[in-house]
Amino acid sequence: MANGLTSPSRVGLIEGGSDNDALFLKKFSGEILQTFEESNIFKPLHTIRTIDSGKSAQFPVTGIATAAYHTPGENIAEQGGSPTDKYLSDIVKTEKIINIDKMLVASTFLANIDDVKNHYDIRSVYANELGKALAVRFDSAVAKTFLGAARDSANLSVTSAGSTYDVAGEAFGRGNLDPTAVDTFTGAQLVGALFAAAQKLDEQDVPSDGRFCVLRPAEYYKLVTGADASNTFSLTSVINSDIGGQGSIASGNVPQIAGISLYKSNHLPSTDLSGGAGVDAGSSNDVFGGNGVGYDGDFRNTFGLVSHSAAVGTVKLLDLATESEYQIERQGTLFVAKYAMGHGILRPECAIELAS
Repeated sequence: MANGLTSPSRVGLIEGGSDNDALFLKKFSGEILQTFEESNIFKPLHTIRTIDSGKSAQFPVTGIATAAYHTPGENIAEQGGSPTDKYLSDIVKTEKIINIDKMLVASTFLANIDDVKNHYDIRSVYANELGKALAVRFDSAVAKTFLGAARDSANLSVTSAGSTYDVAGEAFGRGNLDPTAVDTFTGAQLVGALFAAAQKLDEQDVPSDGRFCVLRPAEYYKLVTGADASNTFSLTSVINSDIGGQGSIASGNVPQIAGISLYKSNHLPSTDLSGGAGVDAGSSNDVFGGNGVGYDGDFRNTFGLVSHSAAVGTVKLLDLATESEYQIERQGTLFVAKYAMGHGILRPECAIELAS
């Protein structure tokens, strides 16, 4: 808005045209084609806390206790001379703080004259689209936070850091990753990566319930087809019932591998956003430390993640809401969708980035 002028989204205007009445009909003669709502999957896959007031929330982190054989007559409350003689556990502690970001809004303006001329209810369409815009931003931010957890250091001396698995190299570690040259890999290598991730989570005492994997569609369907590097179908597909697979070619669905539930999403980042040019650089939560800004980092090697729901948390101050107001002085209605939340890392040992 400049000089007090508001630029409405003209309902009757064809993209690239100048006639504001081009799309209006004298009578209804068809159905409204809406963009299919994108699948937002990360909301039920992580920890969410709602607060009534304040700017942040604290998540206490505690270590583990130890046990020792007791010698009759010794005082359990007294400290021994060596670790093996120590009865009292010194349970280490720290905290994780998740800050509330600035309010995120999506808005548009509907001119009254367009609303009167229009032959279908555009108001509900506008409201839904604004809500979906924020839902996509929410899902993308949570996905980036999971990747930040996989690259984060350990919370305590007795816990582990996050992990990265190089699928093409078939090994853990980021040392061999070249962001300028991403290697291809087969469906069989991807299956091997999921079993390696499951083993890693087992070794780090991450609960079996609540584990999941999110892949981009191209990698997800490699699991369905068992495709090799040239995308040729293989009988070793994980849905092949002859080798104990689950799922369906007809539905293109793979429910689980190695006890890990599988999902596909277009919201996994794939570009270098570490320079601060991304949409989430303004967050109050710096999940990549000095290697990114806000929720944004370098994702050029990333194509998926394996995690547990305890790895990441969201704090809600104002949940997703939409509102509208008719403005007499502008002869139109302002639609606004908004939320105030923040996302952060809780347990990095629960997250594994899949890269190549």
